Amino acid sequence: MPEHDGDHAGQACCAPARQSEAPPRSLPLSDVRAHRAVHDPVHDIEQRAIPAGEFRMGDAHGDGYPADGERPVRSVTVDAFSIDATSVTNDAFARFVAATGYRTEAEAFGDSAVFYQAVQADRSDIVSQPPGTPWWLGVRGADWAHPHGPKSSVDGIGDHPVTHVSWNDAMAYCAWAGRRLPTEAEWEHASRGGLEGTRYPWGDDLLGPDGAWRCNIWQGEFPRRNTGDDGWLTTAPVRSFEPNAYGLWQTVGNVWEWCADRFSPGTYAASGSCINPTGPADGEARVMRGGSYLCHDSYCNRYRNAARSANSPDSSTGNCGFRTVAA
Repeated sequence: MPEHDGDHAGQACCAPARQSEAPPRSLPLSDVRAHRAVHDPVHDIEQRAIPAGEFRMGDAHGDGYPADGERPVRSVTVDAFSIDATSVTNDAFARFVAATGYRTEAEAFGDSAVFYQAVQADRSDIVSQPPGTPWWLGVRGADWAHPHGPKSSVDGIGDHPVTHVSWNDAMAYCAWAGRRLPTEAEWEHASRGGLEGTRYPWGDDLLGPDGAWRCNIWQGEFPRRNTGDDGWLTTAPVRSFEPNAYGLWQTVGNVWEWCADRFSPGTYAASGSCINPTGPADGEARVMRGGSYLCHDSYCNRYRNAARSANSPDSSTGNCGFRTVAA
């Protein structure tokens, strides 16, 4: 069983980036777009209209990790846009794959990162265990259709968020559907639901007045014991818990969500336009937002509106998905 190691605080939700060179892609984006033109894609995730406006972007409470660059808080203005009410589901992603024959990067590499308590695979299929985050296992045959390994499937969890999708995979889906990923500013504006400076989409208190959990995160002692107080070890259906005031479900907890922007810890401190910002012009890593079912305040309190993280665009894990906005 992985040992609890305080030297790696903050990494609970974030699997290590892929180190190997990416294999040839099975379906170029130009071909994905061609499928859109010919096959009339169906992106049937319900939409929510987000009003234009100015908001305070960043960590107003001092909760974040300095290396994540959630400060200084700055005033940002975004135009109105339309965004998915939920993360893209397994069912929605399956329609994309059926229409295009697309093969994800996890499938091309042959493995992906799975939380050790969720693995459904033979021991021989465990191909790696990162020393810094031993609760993550590289599992041969883990991919979007086999989220816990080759002995698992998405049967019965079509309404859960798709996982094991890289940033590149999310972009391919967007190319097919005529959508795009949200900018980091759009994502936070939408997640806040019109509330100014709050930790969570509903306010500042993690639990409801009745003591009930308001999002799908880790309960218990990470990473050994999850008491399951919210009912889930890994992903929950995308319409679990309560939506925010804009009608968005589970922007925090459940799964990380890719954003369009490149990541830099100095983004907020850099000078530049705060009207529809799109992030740094250079850099490899891409922004992820919202935290996941593995977040716990003893390790990774990134289940907040302002929380940021990143990974390489070819990396995939069992706790990262995406939602889209109208192009």
